[in-house]
Amino acid sequence: MPPCPDFSALGDRLQRDGFAFLTARVMGDLLEAPAALADWPAFAASWEKLAPDTYLAAQGRHRRRRHATFAVGDDGRLVRAPHQPHFQSLAYNPLQGDIQRWFEPIEPAIADGATLRRILAFSHALFGALAAHAGGWHIEVHQFRIEAKPGKAGEPTPEGVHRDGVDYVLVLMVDRRNIQSGTTTIHTADGTELGSFTLVDPLDAALVDDARVFHGVTPVTPLDPTQPAHRDVLVVTFRRTRTVS
Repeated sequence: MPPCPDFSALGDRLQRDGFAFLTARVMGDLLEAPAALADWPAFAASWEKLAPDTYLAAQGRHRRRRHATFAVGDDGRLVRAPHQPHFQSLAYNPLQGDIQRWFEPIEPAIADGATLRRILAFSHALFGALAAHAGGWHIEVHQFRIEAKPGKAGEPTPEGVHRDGVDYVLVLMVDRRNIQSGTTTIHTADGTELGSFTLVDPLDAALVDDARVFHGVTPVTPLDPTQPAHRDVLVVTFRRTRTVS
């Protein structure tokens, strides 16, 4: 797939295809890295402090995560909302739907840091241009670490190919260590695969129009079973709170 040359072309691609995969070079240019991501080392290191996802552990699976919620109102200003649970209906998450899931909050230094704020500003500009009549946005940010162990694959999307029940999704690679596979796939409602891409390098990204397409990620396994193995990603979702006519 050819690289996306600019912001406008990325919006056109999302409108046309319902998804876009971006290499780290292209995403870095769009985020104006490294200058605009001044705290990237601390941002990436914060994945070492994620807490276990106890809800998933109840299903016999394992991952680590932190969560934060932001809001954009009519004035276009981004603010962090009070800490609150993450909720998905069973229609979107048959594995963990219809329950309020409370996760440890993203640390203030990370939530207020240059990297995350730049990622959110970029996402708001892009998705806002695609939804010109959105009156506001509910934004959720998830730090995920998927750990792969000998004889037990890690599952980035244990619910399978799915939609998140939002408007738009950004998945950004932060770190990938000693793992193989973990390929992101995009599908139509009937399961037809539209595209696939493996996030490998920091800032590799997948953007998804969640109302139009489904997405999933294949399980990850260790390359060297004697060494730690993980896949660290940032997932950002945007949902319109109301539509201005």
